[in-house]
Formats: sequence, structure tokens, C-alpha cells
Amino acid sequence: MEEIITFLTQVLHHNNREWFHEHKQEYQSALVKFNALAQQIIDGVARFDKDMQGLTLKDCTYRFYRDTRFSSDKRPYKTHMGVFVCKGGKKSMLSGYYFQVQPRESEDYFSGNMLCTGMYMPYPETLKSVREEILYEGEALEKAIKKAKGFTLDTHSALKRVPNGYPKDHPYAEYLKLRDYLLVREVGDEVLYGPDLVEWVLEEFRKTKEFCQWLNGVES
Repeated sequence: MEEIITFLTQVLHHNNREWFHEHKQEYQSALVKFNALAQQIIDGVARFDKDMQGLTLKDCTYRFYRDTRFSSDKRPYKTHMGVFVCKGGKKSMLSGYYFQVQPRESEDYFSGNMLCTGMYMPYPETLKSVREEILYEGEALEKAIKKAKGFTLDTHSALKRVPNGYPKDHPYAEYLKLRDYLLVREVGDEVLYGPDLVEWVLEEFRKTKEFCQWLNGVES
């Protein structure tokens, strides 16, 4: 893990094509190590969540090169590596289990070393279906959240008010305000650099299985 974080830290401070070209061998070495870790996570998640079976490394990992065509941020490379074990693959926009490593000094949203379970920026029709399910099954969602000991429900993008068309006095109104449905927790250095990282990640993700499956059980 030290090699991966060291490389990403260098990218953070030298995010340009000239530097990257000169250090491409370091990138390839770090990528091989991360992909080996990612494969273990993919295989491990599939053992406790049958919805995630059959996924490949390509289904769950991302390009390191950023698409800058429509972004004001023209940095050519990401400063993190991540694996998203998601039903149907990372492009399905369904709920899944995400593991990320990134230098702590990065100022990106969702920066650092973290676990995250859920769905990020769901399609409007999916978001509508989740909110409608909360109207009738909000208690089940709350129970799933409480089972995920050590995780925090992310409210970064939540609305200030309950959206139009939903009862303002609903007992789970706070969940109706959400635009992303994510449980997040930090990965401490003692775990990240320890010998039992994969086992710890899988044990933590297992706590969020009910939350993940609740979201994927909602029909859009």
C-alpha cells in the first residue's frame, strides 16, 4: 500500500503529462498492486452478497486518466484509485460497495482513504422510486443504517427542505431530503498499512449489506 500512496502523492504535486510520462513505470507498478487488492475485494464481496457475483476487474475499476473535455478542472490525472463492486457493474448506477485510496492532503470531495456503500447521483427516476419506498418502508431503511456500525450517512448534498410532493411531517423526512444514499467511513492508517486490510474492508462492508440490498430492491 505504501507504494500506491507514494505514487498518488507524487501525482497530487506533479499532475501534468510531462511528469507522468517520465514516471509511467511507477504508475504501472502501483496499478498492478491496486488491481490485485481490488480483485480480492471483488471476490470477497461476491461471497457475502450474491447480487455481486460474476463481476470482473474491468466492471469495477476506473480509468486513471481524467476526462477534462467538459470540466473546468484540467488536471489530466486522478489522485485516487478506487474499486466499486456494484450489481451490473460501475455504469449501472445501482447501489454497491466502494473502496478508495487517496493522499489525505487532497482537497477533493470524498478525499482520503475510505469505504462507501450506496448510490451516488442516482438517475431522477431512481431517486423518485427510493423516496417513494421511504414513504412506506422508511423503518426498514433506518434499521439498515443503524446496523452499519462505524459508518456515517452522508448528507453533503441533501436538500434543505423536503422535496415537493412529499409530506413535510413524515417520520423519515430527513431521508427524503437526500439526493445521494451513501454510508461512509474512513480507513485509518493503522488498517490501511496493516496486514489485514482486505479482511477488515470485507467485514466492514458486510455491515452495510442490508442497506445496499434495500436500495437495489427498490423498483424504478
